[in-house]
Amino acid sequence: MGRDIIIKTVLESIAAKELFFNEENNSLVLRSAEAIVESFNSGGKLLIAGNGGSAADAQHMAAEFVNRFEIERPPLPALALTTDTSNITSIGNDYSFDEIFSKQIKALGRSGDVFIAISTSGSSPNIIKAVEASREIGIKVIGLTGKGGGDLAPLSDILLNVETETTARVQEVHITVIHILCRLVDEMLFGNCGKG
Repeated sequence: MGRDIIIKTVLESIAAKELFFNEENNSLVLRSAEAIVESFNSGGKLLIAGNGGSAADAQHMAAEFVNRFEIERPPLPALALTTDTSNITSIGNDYSFDEIFSKQIKALGRSGDVFIAISTSGSSPNIIKAVEASREIGIKVIGLTGKGGGDLAPLSDILLNVETETTARVQEVHITVIHILCRLVDEMLFGNCGKG
């Protein structure tokens, strides 16, 4: 029984990745990396947010840029909007949980920044509000989602949608996309990823 669960899970994860990484989505991942590089080169920053496991992915991604991914290089400006518990609880308490990211976008975001909105359903209200705030400011939105893209699909400048209904499989593809973006950005900016 246990071995069957292991094999079934691994095969489902591989299938989800094989389905996602087609020619069209690979081009979208490349465009996403180019957008991040363009922002960094023009003095902008990367903002990232999600809920639950996607919040952990946002923090993971920010750490890869601020510290390093695979090569030694200068820190890059990335910020997970999921980490400041005082902001999150203050906004959630005084206003609404739906505004915990949009208020931070309004305070910290600038035209030319990039916002990666992570939502496995594509319909998390606090992510949608943050995307709307981003678009008002002139921040490019990369939607990292699943299950058809939900409300996030039409609001994203670039949509990276994982076509599967299982949240865990969506998240497994998301973290692979995140690692690929880190590698691509390093390569585009510093050109020596093969040495890392």
